Amino acid sequence: MNYPVWDVPGIGGPWVIGLISIFHVLIAWFAVGGGIYLPYAERKLYREGREDWIPVLQRHSRFFLVLTGVFGAVSGVGIWFAIGLVQPEATSTLIHNFVFGWAIEWVFFVIELAAAAVYYYTWNRIPRELHLKVGFLYAIASFLTLVIINGILSFMLTPGDDWLSVAGTGTEASKFWHAFFNPTYFPSLLMRTLACLSLAGIYALITYSRVEDEKLQDSKQAMVRWSANWLMPMVLLLPVGLVWMFLAMKPESREILQLGMNTIGSGQFTVVTRVSMLTVLTTITIAGVVYFFAYKYPRELSFGHAASLLFLAAIATSSTEFARETVRKPYVIQNHMYSNGIRLSDIDRFNREGFLTNSVWTPDSADPVELGKAMFRGQCVACHTQKGYRSMTKLLQGRDAKAVRLLLDTLHKPAPDSPYKKYMPPLVGTDEEVGYLAQYLTLLSQGPQNRVAVK
Repeated sequence: MNYPVWDVPGIGGPWVIGLISIFHVLIAWFAVGGGIYLPYAERKLYREGREDWIPVLQRHSRFFLVLTGVFGAVSGVGIWFAIGLVQPEATSTLIHNFVFGWAIEWVFFVIELAAAAVYYYTWNRIPRELHLKVGFLYAIASFLTLVIINGILSFMLTPGDDWLSVAGTGTEASKFWHAFFNPTYFPSLLMRTLACLSLAGIYALITYSRVEDEKLQDSKQAMVRWSANWLMPMVLLLPVGLVWMFLAMKPESREILQLGMNTIGSGQFTVVTRVSMLTVLTTITIAGVVYFFAYKYPRELSFGHAASLLFLAAIATSSTEFARETVRKPYVIQNHMYSNGIRLSDIDRFNREGFLTNSVWTPDSADPVELGKAMFRGQCVACHTQKGYRSMTKLLQGRDAKAVRLLLDTLHKPAPDSPYKKYMPPLVGTDEEVGYLAQYLTLLSQGPQNRVAVK
C-alpha cells in the first residue's frame, strides 16, 4: 500500500462516493443538458413572439446558474476528495494517464462557468443575437466537458487491450487515445447525452409547473408541451443506449448481468439484475408521466408531477451508475487494478515477497492480530466494513478459526472455476500473512474471547 487507508465505519468508503455522486450527477448532467436547452428555448420564444414567457425563462436561467455553478461545483470537489481517499491508487492512475485530458476539461469548465454567468447577467442588456451566441457558447463548452469526462469514466470499465498491453511499463501515454476512445466510449457518450438532455427537460418542467399567472397559461401550455416533446425522444432512446452498452462491454461484465438473471431465485448477483430492471422500469414510468401529465394536459401540470419526474430520474440515474460500477467487479479499472487498489501485475510479487512487507503502512508490531487488521484494511475495507455495510461479522456467520482459514485459502489460491473470482479480488500475501488475517477475522466472527492462533 502506497497510501493510507480511509476506513469509514458503518457505510464504508464506496458509499461516501456513491452518495456524493448521486447528488452531483443530477446537477452535472443538468449543467450539460440545461445549457443546450436554454438557448434553444430562448430562440423558440423569439421566433414565436412569446415575450410574456421570457421572464420565466430568465428565472429558470438563474436557477440553472445557482444550482450548477455553486452546488454542482462544490459536489464535484467533494467527489475528488472522496475518490482520493477511498481509491487513491485508481485516482492516481486516472490523473497520470489522462493529465492532458483533465487539463483540457478544466479549460472547457472555466469557459462554461464564465459563459453561464454572462448568459444570466446579460438578459435584456445586450442584443438578443449576441445573447443567444453566449448561450450556445456555453452549450458547446459544457458538452465538451462531457466528451472528456466520458472518455475517462468509460476507460475504467473498458480500458482496451492496447492500453492494457503497456500498463505498468511507464509508456501508457503512448496509448492515450486508445484508452480514451475505448470500446464503451461511444455507447456511454450516447447514454450520458440522452440523460443530460432528459434532465434538462425535467428541470424545465419543475420551473414551468410553478407558473400560476392566468395571463401566462397559453405560453405555459406551449412551453410545457414543447418540453415534453424535448423529453420523449431522449427517454425512448435510452434503452437503445443500454443495449449498445451491453454489447460493447467485456464478456466477463456481461456474464455478471446474465448470471444475475439466471440465478435470481438463489440471490447470486441478484442486486445488479434488479437494479438494471429498475432503470428500465423507471425510464418507462417517466415516459408515461411525461405523456399524460405534460404533453396531453400541459395546463394541469403541477409541481408535484414535475418533482415526481425528478425523483424518478434520480432513481434511474443512480440505478444505472450502480449497475455500471457493479459489472466492473472485481476491478476498479477492468483487467488492470482490483477494487482494493492492487494491480493485477503485482499479485505474484506480493504472494512471493509479502503484502505487508511492500506496504509503508504496516504497523510496527509483532502482534498477529494487529498485522491481520493491517491486511484487512489494505485488502478488504475497499468493499467491506467490520459491522456495517457488507459486514464481515455477518458474512462470516460465526465461522470458527479452521473455517475462516479455509475460506481465505480459497480466496488466496482460487480455483479456475471459483465463483469468487467473478466479484472478489484474490487475497494476496504470504501464507503467514494469510494466517494473520485469519486470526483477525476469527475475532470478528466469534468475538475477542475466542482469540486463537491460526496457522
